[in-house]
Amino acid sequence: MTRANARELAVHLIYGREFTGEEPEAVVSTRLNKDYYKQLSTENDVYAERPSRAQLAYLDTVVAGVANREEDLDAQIQKYSIGWDISRISRLTRSVMQLAMYEILYVEDVPTGVAISEAVRIAKKYDGEETGSFVNGILGAFARALNAPKAVEAVADAVAEEV
Repeated sequence: MTRANARELAVHLIYGREFTGEEPEAVVSTRLNKDYYKQLSTENDVYAERPSRAQLAYLDTVVAGVANREEDLDAQIQKYSIGWDISRISRLTRSVMQLAMYEILYVEDVPTGVAISEAVRIAKKYDGEETGSFVNGILGAFARALNAPKAVEAVADAVAEEV
């Protein structure tokens, strides 16, 4: 299983929690149960191969991380989805953006550009081309805002050195 497939699987798990209300650990263990997982492989090719230990660790981390920071992540989605109420955004699309924002903020080995492009890919796959553009716009604004303080700080440092 590739990291891209593990990321897509993570979106499924995060999305599934929206309906079950289960704890993250329960969602992961239920969905990754060998018998249940085998049944899912007939429905979606992302389940064709079981996750490795490293991918299981990634899944545990991101599913629990998104669950623990859901309100903060939703607040960020709301902040950057100008003109849209978060309740109008599909649960799946919101799950995609929650995962991408979590990766950008907390998963060190995932570059921001990868998190965004993978989120766009998953959004297009499940919710269509227009949704991919919508996700790209929100995540792009979010990422630029994160980098803005760093850019301002770098300019301030450069000016201070000249003085």
